[in-house]
Amino acid sequence: MRFSGGRPAPAPTTTVSLARVLSKLGYCSRTQAEKLVREGRVAVDGRAVLHPELRIDPKRARISVDGQPVSAARRIYLMLNKPRGMVTTASDPEGRKTVYACLEGLKLPHLAPVGRLDMASEGLLLMTNDTRWAQRILDPASGVDKTYHVQIDRVPDETFMARLRQGAIDEGEVLSIRSASLLRAGERNAWVEMVIDEGRNRQVRRIVEAAGAEVLRLVRVRIGGLELGELAKGDVRELDPEETALPLVGHEG
Repeated sequence: MRFSGGRPAPAPTTTVSLARVLSKLGYCSRTQAEKLVREGRVAVDGRAVLHPELRIDPKRARISVDGQPVSAARRIYLMLNKPRGMVTTASDPEGRKTVYACLEGLKLPHLAPVGRLDMASEGLLLMTNDTRWAQRILDPASGVDKTYHVQIDRVPDETFMARLRQGAIDEGEVLSIRSASLLRAGERNAWVEMVIDEGRNRQVRRIVEAAGAEVLRLVRVRIGGLELGELAKGDVRELDPEETALPLVGHEG
């Protein structure tokens, strides 16, 4: 057997858009990165760039913003107890308060929410600049359990609970649920615990409405192995390494 001489072929170079690189480095959001580039504030290898979709090699390119070098930010994982009435976005065209108000005064790199809670919902929201970790949670194939405590406008009987456990078909979309159980009941309303392993828009609310009840409050209390616990409303705390390493899938399979 004969071998050809010479050096081995170099590994193929992976290029990514400049705006995406800035986002993945945790410097800012992709939208903010696009704005910075178009304003001429970003340079690659010492030359100003005006096109956010310019493909660069993130392992080799030297990026600076306003003359200051940009390097990968420390990976940060936050748990936030989202209050009701806030939107899960960096800015809102309607001027509504966003979850980023809970981070004011904290010296943090750009963080993105891991999924969303709608404006009327409360509870556990994760925020991070680790896009791979976030994707593991959001990937439908991961089947990460999300647990909600839901106050409904009726005292449920077994027939209602059975309908709840069946899930729903709403506007042609199949909405499934892993489990539903009664937590406590009063004279006119009750709290139920619902566990889902999908992330469809308003999924819990739509299942409850299809079963014949109205949601009065909706609080997410757990994502996989991460629990909201006693974290006060509007407060944030950083996850420790043991928590970020917890199994994200809350059930077998």
